[in-house]
Amino acid sequence: MYMKDRLLALVEEALRLGAKYAEARFYNSPSTSIVVQNGNPIQIVSTTDFGVAVRVIYENGMGFASTNRIEEITELPKKAIKMAKAAQRKNPIKLSEDKFEKVSYKVLQKKSLGLEDRIELLKDLDKHVSEGIERSTRTFMLHETIERRVFVNSEGAEVEHEIPRINLFYNLTVMANGDAESYMNEVGRSGGFERFNEDLFDEVRRNMLVLKDVLENARPFAPGTYDVILGPSVIGLAAHESSGHPMEADRIFGREAAQAGESFIDPEGERRLGKRIGSEVVNVVDDPTVEGSYGYYLYDDEGVKARRRYLYKEGIINEPLMNREYAAVLDTLSNAAGRSSEFDREPIPRMSTTFVEPGDRKLEELLEDIKKGIRIETYTERNIDDIRRNQRYVGSDARYIENGEKKFRIRRPVIELTTKTRRSSIDAVGNDLKFYAGECGKGDPMQGVPVRMGGPHVRMRNVYIFPAPRGE
Repeated sequence: MYMKDRLLALVEEALRLGAKYAEARFYNSPSTSIVVQNGNPIQIVSTTDFGVAVRVIYENGMGFASTNRIEEITELPKKAIKMAKAAQRKNPIKLSEDKFEKVSYKVLQKKSLGLEDRIELLKDLDKHVSEGIERSTRTFMLHETIERRVFVNSEGAEVEHEIPRINLFYNLTVMANGDAESYMNEVGRSGGFERFNEDLFDEVRRNMLVLKDVLENARPFAPGTYDVILGPSVIGLAAHESSGHPMEADRIFGREAAQAGESFIDPEGERRLGKRIGSEVVNVVDDPTVEGSYGYYLYDDEGVKARRRYLYKEGIINEPLMNREYAAVLDTLSNAAGRSSEFDREPIPRMSTTFVEPGDRKLEELLEDIKKGIRIETYTERNIDDIRRNQRYVGSDARYIENGEKKFRIRRPVIELTTKTRRSSIDAVGNDLKFYAGECGKGDPMQGVPVRMGGPHVRMRNVYIFPAPRGE
């Protein structure tokens, strides 16, 4: 309550100095990271991100000022207005006319672990994963942060939240027969250590055994046109990289062009909102409100209430991710995609939990009428261009399919295609759903925010696939 009152006082001071709009925010996010490599702890780091920021609209300029020094907080309204005066635009700045609430929410940790217990957890995981495998390297990084934020603005918003987030990143490499295979992944959630159980240990172990099996038993396959089953890992990555990023409004309108890339979406062209980009069986959504998600939040960093956003609906380009400024450009309301990573970053359009919505097919049904195909469960490499039109995925856990049955394992199948081609070739979507975590980087200065991505198994028809050249 004390901090909220101080923020409200900053907003009042900014208005007194002539601001047409003002907001103030407080961040306090202590975090701890532990790295264990081949069973040995090699790094423990604890930090705290703490600070206050004020953003204003003054005449035709927007100004932003921040500090992590308590004695400088009262000067922020004056500094923000000074910045706004130096950044005047030709046209007035508009923000969407959203409704705001006074609300406080908190995500509970059902299970917590002390520092020593976390180290032991990683050591036990390393032992479980490497058992019986002669030559391997394993790196595990466990990161926990407790995100505490308070936001107020001159339009009535008062939002407080506390969200603990836990993330496990791991990188596995197996060596055999004079060769090596690697795989990396992230598992994250909001809440406590509930997910860090025997099932997770076994999942990481399975990924390690796949690498060993690829090196020892993979057979060659001929390049050609195949029907393909993509697993949640691959389809989740595609949902994030080639579906979510190009639907960020600042990319669509060119603001991100010199920083994180552009978008194949053209506001005035053939790939504008309302145009078809893929199969009618595919919906891609972004939803911050999915409970337990690593990208979870109920109100964004502009105080707007979050909801599910259909980025692509039945194959149609539907709704971009917007903060209040871009929502005003499109003459609509914000869909609560304004996110900032730290106290000294402004909120820009960002993803949260991006995934292909499940369909109605069981995995067995996706497989049963494939005469010649390839199933790719996980990837070991990806390459996606800056406008998210062209993409390349190299499989890790992959098998040949013949007459609906998984046959022999294959090594590093490569898919190269455009976003439209990939989406258009999907003819069936599974009813399962699995998520993976990530830290999405964007902006200048860089902002890394917690996100989640995933989807079900999907089936693609008539896709050209070839084995990766030797040495890749």
